[in-house]
Amino acid sequence: MSQPVRIPADVDREDRVIGPLTARQLLILAVTGIVLYGAYTLTREFVPLVAFLIVAIPIGVTAAFLALGQRDGIPLDRLVLAALRQRLSPQHRVAAPEGIRPVPEWLGSQVANTSSTGRAKRKDSAGGADAAASTVSPAALRLPAEAVTDTGVIDLGKDGVAVVAVCSTINFGLRTPAEQESLVASFGRYLHSLTAPVQVLVRAERLDLSGQIAELRDQAGGLPHPALERAAREHAEYLDQLGRATDLLRRQVLLILREPLLTTGPADGLGGASPLAALTAKRRAAKQAALVDDATRRAAEARLVRRLGEAVELLSPSGIVVTPLDAGQATAVLAAACNPDSVIPPNSGLAGSDEVITTAPDEGWDAGAFGRAAFPADGEFGEAEDAWDDGPDDGFDDTAEDPDDYANSAGRYRR
Repeated sequence: MSQPVRIPADVDREDRVIGPLTARQLLILAVTGIVLYGAYTLTREFVPLVAFLIVAIPIGVTAAFLALGQRDGIPLDRLVLAALRQRLSPQHRVAAPEGIRPVPEWLGSQVANTSSTGRAKRKDSAGGADAAASTVSPAALRLPAEAVTDTGVIDLGKDGVAVVAVCSTINFGLRTPAEQESLVASFGRYLHSLTAPVQVLVRAERLDLSGQIAELRDQAGGLPHPALERAAREHAEYLDQLGRATDLLRRQVLLILREPLLTTGPADGLGGASPLAALTAKRRAAKQAALVDDATRRAAEARLVRRLGEAVELLSPSGIVVTPLDAGQATAVLAAACNPDSVIPPNSGLAGSDEVITTAPDEGWDAGAFGRAAFPADGEFGEAEDAWDDGPDDGFDDTAEDPDDYANSAGRYRR
C-alpha cells in the first residue's frame, strides 16, 4: 500500500535530532550551558547569584539567538563565522599567481592619507608610511577556476574539472496532461541516470538589442514595399526606446557538470558517509592530490565528455537542446557570475585581461574613437610638416634645404 510522503523544498535542510533542534543547535546550546554551569560552580562561593545572572543571561540569550536565528535561510552562527573569517582575511586581493610585489611607499602613504581623512596626523611620517604600505599590501587571489581550456573545460585545480552547457526551454504550461507526463518522465529518466551531481543554474542577464536594432535599420531600405520599410524602422525605434527606458533581462538555463580528478569510494551506509568516513576521505583526497598527473586529468575530462553526451541524448526527446559552451563563452559566463551588475555584459568577443589590443594593419585609425594618432601615416607627413609652418611671421626660419644637416636644422628651428 502506497502513501504520499512530504518532501521538504529545502533538500539540504539538516535533520532534526530532538524536537525542532538540529545537532548543530544542540551542540551550541549544550556547550553554552556547560560553560555557564561550570563558571557558576567555580564562582558561587564568592560571586553573588544576582551578579552572576547579570553576566550569564546575556551570554545565554546571545547563544540561543545564534543557534536558533536565521537570515535568508542561513543560520546566524555561520554568518558570524563567515564575517569573522572575512574580517581576518586580507582586504586587498589581486589576480597574480606569479607573486605579489610590495606596494610603493608613495602609493601606500597616499592611500593612508586618503582613508584617514579627519583623523589626527601622525607625528612619525616614516612610521606612518611603513604602516600604510603594510596595510594596503595585497594578497594573491585564489579563484576556484584556474583556467579554461580551448575545448571549454574549466580547470578547477585539485577539485577536478567542470563543463558548462546552455539548455533551451520548453513551454510546459500549454501542454496537454499527457504531454506533461511525457516530459516529466523524460526528465525523470535523466535524473535516474545520474552517477554524479549536476547543477542546474537559472540566471538572468541584461539583454543587449543593439545588434538587432542596427540590423533592422540596415535592412529596412532593401524591403520591397515602403510600408514594410516604415514598419521596420518603427520597430527599430520601438526597440531602441524600450532598451533606454527599461532594464531588459533574459533568462538563461545552464547545466554544469563537474567531475573530480580521482574517483571516490561508495558512501558508508544508506544515510551517506559517517563523520569518521568523511574525515578519512578528506585526508585521502589530500594525499592523492599530489599524485595527479596529465593522464588522470585526461581521464576526468573523458568521463566529463561522456556525461555531457548522456545529457544531450536523454534530454533531446523532451525538446531540450543542450549546447556545450566553448572557451570564450564559458569565460564570459564565469565573468558575468563574478560581476553580474556590469554595464557591458561579458561575451566571447571581449578581450581578456592579459590580451594586448591593437589595430589591424589593414584598418585605418579611428580618430573619433581613439583620438589623433601619435605618429602620422605615410600620406600624412605633408600635413604634419605644414603644421609647423603657421605663417611668414611665426618666428622660424624655414630656409633649410637639408633636414638631415645639423647646422641647417639648427638654423631652421632658431627663433
